[in-house]
Amino acid sequence: MTVASYPDYPSAQYTVDFLSDNQFPVERAAIVGTDLTLVETVLGRMTTARAALAGAATGAWFGLFIGLLFGIFTVGNWWAVILVGLAIGAVWGAIFGAIAHAMTGGRRDFTSASSLRANQYAVTVDATFADQARQLIGRMNWQGGQRPAGATG
Repeated sequence: MTVASYPDYPSAQYTVDFLSDNQFPVERAAIVGTDLTLVETVLGRMTTARAALAGAATGAWFGLFIGLLFGIFTVGNWWAVILVGLAIGAVWGAIFGAIAHAMTGGRRDFTSASSLRANQYAVTVDATFADQARQLIGRMNWQGGQRPAGATG
């Protein structure tokens, strides 16, 4: 059952934290975001050089991992084995990154980060604990003395 509803996540989080501080069984609670919106934030332009650089970084990590695996079984200069693995991984990663970007034909020449945002956050609890949660929430003191605008419960 919904015992409170808020326009922002920090308010819902504050409520659940308050319930926890007052010995409420918070494993019976959930914060449910509704009216979801996908937001894709454009971070910058993607060029072939930038794609090659990103590929080189990924390839270097993979090459380092392979170099470490081979280095474990090397008797002698195992640092050289690790560095060669890192270098080969970086080169191949750069090549594959540049080729992959060129194959898109300019259809997606930007980088971005996606996130989901909710317009409303409901604090829900099992029906058997709803009255207890409502009583505790009624005694809650908000930071700054003000309930968030649009809060219910």
